[in-house]
Amino acid sequence: MEQLINDFSPGLFIMQTVIFLILLFILVKVAWKPILNSIRVREDSIKDALEAAEKAKEEMAKLQSDNQKLLDEARKERDGILKDARDIAANLKEEAKTEANKEAQKMIEDAKNAINTEKQAALAEVKSQVAQLSLEITEKLLRKNLSNDKAQKDLIKEFVKDVKLN
Repeated sequence: MEQLINDFSPGLFIMQTVIFLILLFILVKVAWKPILNSIRVREDSIKDALEAAEKAKEEMAKLQSDNQKLLDEARKERDGILKDARDIAANLKEEAKTEANKEAQKMIEDAKNAINTEKQAALAEVKSQVAQLSLEITEKLLRKNLSNDKAQKDLIKEFVKDVKLN
């Protein structure tokens, strides 16, 4: 360090200062503006990029919000459709049950009518057979009892009495 102080030359110092100032002046005139312009351009592009990123972030938030709303609406619609489907299925089930009950009642009623018809036919057949048997028995009894004249007259008087009473 002492050697620098001993070797100091004021003329050389002034010359170096003048050269430095000239170089600084040239740099300011020639290079400083383009450097500042490029820094400004870079700064503006960074600012624009940050603004674009912020807008993109806001847009993403908005899209996420819209997506969430759409999902919620879709869920509500799905729930509504499922509820409607369940209601329709329950109604169809109830209608089918009611229809089956009506059909069963109709079948039971038809069976009762068929049974009554068969019963009436069987009763008519039994009555017919009983009447036929009664006639045959009566005929046999009358032939046996009415073999003489006195028995015939007594039977006629008895029938006449019964007819008048009824």
